[in-house]
Amino acid sequence: MTTKKKISLKYTVIDSDQGHRADQIAARQFLDYSRGHIQKWIKEGDLLVNEKKIKPKNALQIDDVITVSFWEEPQLTDLPEDIPLDIIFEDNDILIINKQPGLVVHPGSGNKKGTLMNALLSHDHNLGFLPRAGIVHRLDKDTSGLMVISKTESSYLNLIEQLKNRSVKRTYLAMVVGEPVSSKTIDEPIGRHPKIRTKQAIIKNGKEAITRFSKLESFKGYSLLRVNLETGRTHQIRVHLSHIGYPIIGDPVYGNRNKFSIGTNEDLKTIISSFNRQALHAEGLELIHPSSNEPVSFKTEMPSDMKDLQDQIKK
Repeated sequence: MTTKKKISLKYTVIDSDQGHRADQIAARQFLDYSRGHIQKWIKEGDLLVNEKKIKPKNALQIDDVITVSFWEEPQLTDLPEDIPLDIIFEDNDILIINKQPGLVVHPGSGNKKGTLMNALLSHDHNLGFLPRAGIVHRLDKDTSGLMVISKTESSYLNLIEQLKNRSVKRTYLAMVVGEPVSSKTIDEPIGRHPKIRTKQAIIKNGKEAITRFSKLESFKGYSLLRVNLETGRTHQIRVHLSHIGYPIIGDPVYGNRNKFSIGTNEDLKTIISSFNRQALHAEGLELIHPSSNEPVSFKTEMPSDMKDLQDQIKK
C-alpha cells in the first residue's frame, strides 16, 4: 500500500514576478499542483514567504523565497499487484500502455483486484497520489489496445481537458459480422438502456455520440473496419455498429456469439463461436504532450488473437 510522502518545494522570486500576487506566482511555478492545492497550502500555513505565513493576495518582491512543505496523503488505498504491462512509451508526464484483453481497468464490484489500477500502482507507487492512479479514460475489459496514463497532477488535468475538447484522437480496429459500405458516419445519441441497466442503447435524449468508420477488407461475409471516435461514450463503438446491423464478432452484449453471415460453414461457425471476446482493438492514439505542447502519436498492431481469427475466416 502506498504511504504518505513528504513534499518540499522552493522558489525565489525574480524580476518578472515583482508585484504579483503570491498565489499567482506559486501557481505559475508549481505546475504539478492545482490552484486549489495552493490556496489550501496558504490557508494551512504550508506555503510560506521568507518563512512567514502570508495571504493569497500579498504582493511579492524580488528575492522573496517561497517554500512549501507538507505530507501528501495517497488518494488510493488499493493494493499494488505485479501484473505485467506492455509499455509502449513512458516519460515524466505520461505512460502509454497496450492493454491486454481480459484486464479490467478500475476495481469495482466483482473486480476488487487484478485490475489495471493495481498494476499501475505496482509499476509506479507515486501514481497512488493521483486520482484513479492517473487513468483518464478507459477501455472495456475485453477490448485491447492503447491507453494514456498521466503521471503528474498537471498532466492529469491537461489530459482531462484534451478529452473534454476532443483533441485526443483514438482509432480502433473492429472485426464485424457483415459487409458494410466502404465508409460511414454514425451520429446517434447514446444513454443507459431503459430496461437493462448494465447496457447502453440508442436513446432519443441520450448524449451526443459520433463514430466514423472505413472498411479495410471484407472476407466471406465478415469485415475488418478502422473506427474513429469523435466522442467517448460507454460502449460507443459496440452500440453503434450493432445498431446499424454490423455487430462486432464475439460481443456478448451487443452482438450474438451465434450470429453468423449467411453461408458460414459449420467449421467457421465453431471458430467464431469460440472467440471469447469482442474483436475490438484500440490501435492508434494521438494527443498533445502535456509538457512540450507538441502532438505525439502512438500505434500498435492488431493483436495475435484477432489476426488468427482473421486468418481462419479467410481460409
